[in-house]
Amino acid sequence: MSLEDTLYPLLKLYEAAPQPVKSLAGRAYRAIPAKLRYGSAYTRFQNEAREVEMWDVETVRRYQVAALRESLIAASKAPFYAERFAACGVDPAKFESLEQLADYPLLTKQDLLLHREQMVNPEFAAKQRIYITTGGSSGVPVGFYLHKGVSRPKEQAYLEAQWSRRGYRVGDRVAVIRGGVTSSKARGGISYYDATRNWLILSSYHLTPERLPEYVAALNQFRPQHLHAYPSAALMLARGLAQAGLKLDFPLTSLLCGSEKLTPESQQHLEEFFGARVCHWYGHSERVVLAAQGRTSNHLHFWPTYGFVEFGEANADGHREIIGTSFHNHVMPLIRYRTGDLAKMTNDEGGMTSAVVSEVVGRDYEFLISATGRRISLTAINMHDNIFDGLLAVQFFQERPGEVECRFQPGPQWQSSRAEAMRAGLLKKLGDDFTLTLREVQEVEKTSAGKHKWISTARVHSSL
Repeated sequence: MSLEDTLYPLLKLYEAAPQPVKSLAGRAYRAIPAKLRYGSAYTRFQNEAREVEMWDVETVRRYQVAALRESLIAASKAPFYAERFAACGVDPAKFESLEQLADYPLLTKQDLLLHREQMVNPEFAAKQRIYITTGGSSGVPVGFYLHKGVSRPKEQAYLEAQWSRRGYRVGDRVAVIRGGVTSSKARGGISYYDATRNWLILSSYHLTPERLPEYVAALNQFRPQHLHAYPSAALMLARGLAQAGLKLDFPLTSLLCGSEKLTPESQQHLEEFFGARVCHWYGHSERVVLAAQGRTSNHLHFWPTYGFVEFGEANADGHREIIGTSFHNHVMPLIRYRTGDLAKMTNDEGGMTSAVVSEVVGRDYEFLISATGRRISLTAINMHDNIFDGLLAVQFFQERPGEVECRFQPGPQWQSSRAEAMRAGLLKKLGDDFTLTLREVQEVEKTSAGKHKWISTARVHSSL
């Protein structure tokens, strides 16, 4: 068992502690060898990620067949999967080729919402799993279980492996502009130091032209080697620096950009402006599949040992849905999981050992605008906590800066008593220059294609 997962329940206490306490505890924690912090699985997956790029096609195929068989057998222990597999007439113990996976049923986000507890492998005790939630890129909140001591160390190892393609080394100084809440006040602090990782956490909620000099000062003082940011935040920073005539007085080695789409044009702009290469990747909280740009290619290469990826039928634009089956999470395997994300395909065969797409097609960057002009990324609102747990869908509506309505569709496990906790959690992220109204609805607004919309707005403008 990893120390990281054992201490995970204390994370919120650590984040709420005064900075001197966090710095002292964090430095002590970082002094512990990585093998002890992350557990033996971390070393295993580090080696795997390093070696797989040299494997031949047959070695990859054997690995995937074995990993899929293990996931299917683990899934078959759960009531939900046992019933589904029996109805399809499939037997995981007889799984011998990748082609057989097509005989298994697809899994949807709705399945997770309605049958989550029936999808858990009963051979694992509650102490062996970690509950994670995500609002979902489509506004559909989902909750699921990860395998304690396996899922998170694996993610860490693979992220570090793909970041290393752009010069990252474990222990490097990293500045982060993602979903970290540094203050719920519009004029609150913009940063704190996370000594557990030697990272400077900068707010993605306060990045306005007026406060940009504070960001520049904090970055110039910390002098990170890498900027780990939402693509939208990195672009806002670059645009703000150019408009204000400000600059960073140190060189960056790389920009680590995930969690949102990044167009080739935007990537080129970031690389030219900061003089550093961008590492863009695709993943999700469910830890089903993971893809990252190659060492020399900007196409997204799926890790063949992380999970198994399939692609649905092409839509009118030629884009295909990403469908994934998880490896190694035997607590709650996700089998042929429809992510809802669409990929633009490419003719690049990835050396015949991994699936390759030119990009994952996402929505335009979506923001809520505060009364003081702050832009709040919906990606940041959609961080991994449980404020949306028990809901079938969530949608934000905004007509005027600073005024937001959160429309939510309850699921069968929703308890109305949780509404105030949801309000408090949202206001902590939005800040004190927002007024928030909650409205329960029977169904949220959808697109013409029947997709959930995460945000519905009139035209609301801000200055950055």
